Amino acid sequence: MNNRRNFLLSTITFLPILGSVLQSQPTGKKSKEKAYVISTWDSGKEVNEAAFRLLDRGAKAIDAAEEAGIYIENQINCCVGLGGNPDREGKVTLDACIMDHKFQCGSVSFLERIKHPVSVARKVMEKTPHVMLVGKGAQKFALEEGFTLEEEKLSSDAEESYKNWLIESKYKPVINIENQVPDKLPSGKFNHDTMGTLCLDHEGDLAGMCTTSGMAFKMHGRVGDSPIIGSGLYVDGKTGAATGSGQGEEVIRVCGTFMIVEYLKQGRSPEQACRLVIKRIIDINPDKAKSFQVGFIAMTKKGEFGAYSIHPGFSYAVTLQNGTTEVRESDSFFKTS
Repeated sequence: MNNRRNFLLSTITFLPILGSVLQSQPTGKKSKEKAYVISTWDSGKEVNEAAFRLLDRGAKAIDAAEEAGIYIENQINCCVGLGGNPDREGKVTLDACIMDHKFQCGSVSFLERIKHPVSVARKVMEKTPHVMLVGKGAQKFALEEGFTLEEEKLSSDAEESYKNWLIESKYKPVINIENQVPDKLPSGKFNHDTMGTLCLDHEGDLAGMCTTSGMAFKMHGRVGDSPIIGSGLYVDGKTGAATGSGQGEEVIRVCGTFMIVEYLKQGRSPEQACRLVIKRIIDINPDKAKSFQVGFIAMTKKGEFGAYSIHPGFSYAVTLQNGTTEVRESDSFFKTS
């Protein structure tokens, strides 16, 4: 009897120690590489360089994130900004959001004829008690803040793509169309539909932005995950940040970027956090997941970074803390698409 009692007492004494040991075990592979900027897709290389030029001069992460958005919105040959593909009614509608390390955030959605939605989103963050403005209200606010109402005209690339689409008027998202080689696209141009960027400044503060013209030829009024805080972008200044690209409806279902940051809080590596949320999306409908792409990128307050996607072909650009910028491809759940 004494032996049994002694065994139980020793087990009880050991349990807290065991729990402490288990909690201290690594829950994800930590990379020794550290980054200052990370962006979705290969076009993120130039975006990163624009953001890093500010960071290298001592700018705050929120300023670098906005600069990243402005840069890509100025590129009329990709589907971000007013040069992007229209909806099925021929209208270009823009979505964007921005967020800093103090949970301050701003967003605009269904915005027409304003060149820099990311900057309007920042104005919403800084000058209103709101987080999101949409449609005509967002446009009115932008004009009141000094933004210019641009001409309502499709770019030459978007007009050509739209005319080609009208021949059959079918809507079927194509996996990785954002990253296809030019000769495979109707317009002969790249077709990036979303740019998400995360920045870490020299003070150790994080910020991020996400900007898009949305899915090409979408229903008029459709809004995806990009301007939704916790879906297209989330930043927790004490932990990390995440953003992504792909079929936004599927990201919204799982509050994708918020969940990634929650996994970071649990000690997961950025890649493993992205992997776990991708698995959540796939588990909803594994067969359906074979037909669409979602890719995430994440970064911690220490500059650790990672990415993961449903299908191969999701690339991202990373500016390392040695100042070099590289384009890499994430690992994926499905190994062949």
